[in-house]
Amino acid sequence: MLTKDIAQTIVHETSKRLNRNINIMDEKGRILASGNPERIDDIHEGALQVLKSGEPLTISANHEGVWRGAQPGINLPIQFQDEIVGVIGITGNPDEITEFAGIVKMATELMIKQRFIANQLEWQQRTKEMVVEELLKDTPSFKNIERGLSLLEMELKAPFQVQAVQLSHQAMSNQTLIQKIEGIIGEGSGFACFININRLFFIFSGLSDLEVQKRLKQIYRELKQLNLPFRLSHGTPFANLESFRQAYSDCELALKISDEEEDFVPFLEIETKALIHTIEPARAQRFKERIVTKTVAKYADTLQAFFENNLNIQQTADDLFIHRNTLTYRLTKIQEETGYDPKHFKDALTLQLALWTAELQ
Repeated sequence: MLTKDIAQTIVHETSKRLNRNINIMDEKGRILASGNPERIDDIHEGALQVLKSGEPLTISANHEGVWRGAQPGINLPIQFQDEIVGVIGITGNPDEITEFAGIVKMATELMIKQRFIANQLEWQQRTKEMVVEELLKDTPSFKNIERGLSLLEMELKAPFQVQAVQLSHQAMSNQTLIQKIEGIIGEGSGFACFININRLFFIFSGLSDLEVQKRLKQIYRELKQLNLPFRLSHGTPFANLESFRQAYSDCELALKISDEEEDFVPFLEIETKALIHTIEPARAQRFKERIVTKTVAKYADTLQAFFENNLNIQQTADDLFIHRNTLTYRLTKIQEETGYDPKHFKDALTLQLALWTAELQ
């Protein structure tokens, strides 16, 4: 845990503030870092004494030659998780440095703890990413997935539900954002990770649909409060991890084919439109060419508004800021040219599918 990198950081940060030479020794008494680079890798016998006794060692000018490699100063054990992992030595007159020696020791141990936590979080996130990468493969290795989950001491239980968040940019670290999301998901109910630089993923595990919706709304509010530009899509529940790849693909498709102004996109709401993307391209092209005439293309926005207003003529006219007679005229022109009456549900469905197909081109 006490690496040369950490030791050098401690020496650099404390030496420049105290204007004192600092030595950091490992659990074998070897100097890992020092304000005097020539001493690195030397054995510090004063540190060996501290490691043996577990107690601080004060060396005065009168005892300078007693411990090889030691100079006047104070040497203190560095403890982590109830174990001595090294020794910190502060060079100088013991009477002058005693007051702040304890503070330096505390700061050193805190730095080690923070680095340990950061390393643990980094390792955990990489393991989560590995699990997700495996689940997204055409033929995932469930042995590798189980191994990863075991390392995380985590279990995924049905039903499952995945979500994808597209971020334009963010003003906080990935880890901070993940911790906020996982705090809402709850321990044992799923996890979050980044799939790429701007795509956050999270999964709910073992929760009822009601609980998922509740926590999903909390996450949405949290993202809003953080002022992050985002678009969140969420898939439908599934019962086995073999369906994971398809569920995530649904979320990606939802983001792709929905209005970019929408920041909350349930796959269920665009599922019908999504079916168009499963049609063989040549057949979709023939269908579009037959239905989407010049008049349909000209009044595509009018038709879309009409469909979004549930075929309500007055409400559509109000939304488009046109007279209802103007709207009726346009709908009639479409019927005359295509043979499909937008005011009739079956014909309206055909026209809607044609418009969606045209968006694929």
